[in-house]
Amino acid sequence: MKRVFKNFKKYRYLLFELTKKNIKLKYRRSYLGILWTLLEPILTTLVLTIVFLGFRGKKDASFPVYILTGRLLYSFFSESTKQAMKSIRSNSGMIKKVYVPKYIYPLSNVLSSYITFLISMVVLFGAMIVFKIYPTIYIFNAILPMLQLLILSLGMGLILATLAVFFRDMEYLWSVVLMMIMYTSAIFYDAGKVPAQWIFNYNPIYHIIVNFRNSVFGSPLDVQALQISTIYSIASLLLGIIVFYRKQDKFILNI
Repeated sequence: MKRVFKNFKKYRYLLFELTKKNIKLKYRRSYLGILWTLLEPILTTLVLTIVFLGFRGKKDASFPVYILTGRLLYSFFSESTKQAMKSIRSNSGMIKKVYVPKYIYPLSNVLSSYITFLISMVVLFGAMIVFKIYPTIYIFNAILPMLQLLILSLGMGLILATLAVFFRDMEYLWSVVLMMIMYTSAIFYDAGKVPAQWIFNYNPIYHIIVNFRNSVFGSPLDVQALQISTIYSIASLLLGIIVFYRKQDKFILNI
């Protein structure tokens, strides 16, 4: 373990540079640039609000914020895992030429996505002001689900990065899985109205979204949701580390 931390400290500057490079590449040749990080959730929320407002009732002024809290978290999970999945193959040239701890690549992709996710929080705070949802002391609880989401995304990113090296169709399969996760995350509907409640227990980010929403709307954390999301987050990270560590020496033969 001491050797791992020493190795991480040695390459922390490279991690910083790769993270910065990923952010620059994402908005390269874009007129809006980083502004799109703020504009995209606004436009998406606007469309979803118009389409699904009837399900919540037109008097529900908090509905746009309800959608935004779910959409922002899901977008980060989707973006970070997809980028992490491609990280080893997209950096194959560097991996073949020089030694760098291979986990640096998926980690830098997850971190760059997390930075843009944090920037997009500006939109959420703006929406809260517009729709008169004022933060309470519980807003500080949001740190916990946001941390869980980062851990979960990193764990899944390591697993997907490993699988994508050996199974090229993983990118297409993960797109289908992400669609299933999106529709079972209760982003634009009330989960309490769904008869099959069991389905939410198999969604790795639903319970994170529940507690993030509770924090935003001034409610205490849901203990059961917290327990389930903690199990998912820690289990995914541990599994990701184990799978990645055991297979990383074979990457060079398959990229």
